[in-house]
Amino acid sequence: MATPAHVAIIMDGNGRWAKARGLPRLAGHRAGVEALRKAVRAAPGLGISFLTVYAFSSENWSRPKSEVSDLMGLLKLFIRRDLAELHQSGVRVRIIGDRAGLQADIRGLLEEAESLTLRNTSLTLVIAFNYGGRDEIVRAARKLAQAAARGEIDSEAITAESFAGALDTQGIPDPELVIRTSGELRLSNFLLWQAAYSELVFLPCYWPDFSRENLVEALREFAGRERRFGGLEPRDVASRPAAG
Repeated sequence: MATPAHVAIIMDGNGRWAKARGLPRLAGHRAGVEALRKAVRAAPGLGISFLTVYAFSSENWSRPKSEVSDLMGLLKLFIRRDLAELHQSGVRVRIIGDRAGLQADIRGLLEEAESLTLRNTSLTLVIAFNYGGRDEIVRAARKLAQAAARGEIDSEAITAESFAGALDTQGIPDPELVIRTSGELRLSNFLLWQAAYSELVFLPCYWPDFSRENLVEALREFAGRERRFGGLEPRDVASRPAAG
């Protein structure tokens, strides 16, 4: 079975999972953290080298203050409790998203996770935190524009490759597969540049119910897809009339 090296996941449905059980939303987020642990543990054994998860979007700040506070607390708890296990398991942590304006303690934890695990190689766990795809593209464009204004680069020489190098994901391959749980059929401002040719798999389960079996199911669907990147299928090329 062809396995994608990079899988990205939109972890959706925590609140609806909790509501269906008559529980507070925080219970859904806590269950979602456990589902994340399971996915991280399963990924290396399935041949996945990069796992990117949408943990907190730049739009999530508009949620009620109490819920945002709960989510920040869960992030702190996840890093404090899980960082040692991630490090021992050879997992490298990368954070993408805008860190400007984050509280100093949050920023410090993110930097600690990255620095401690810098040389690990079994899996790269990319956490999209305070992240939005459009915001990332704007920040990259601003970075290149400022470099051009300083005369460090020629604006006419900017390519898709050099633009990608200015994104938060610099050095990380584009995801071949993007999974979204909860049955919603959209990207929600996630990896808009990087997912240009990703295969998309939408699963009906809420994120807290996501299991290794669900991950395997998505990988099987990926393996059954024919990826052409805008080209023609081999049989189509063969059937085209010769030029002249």
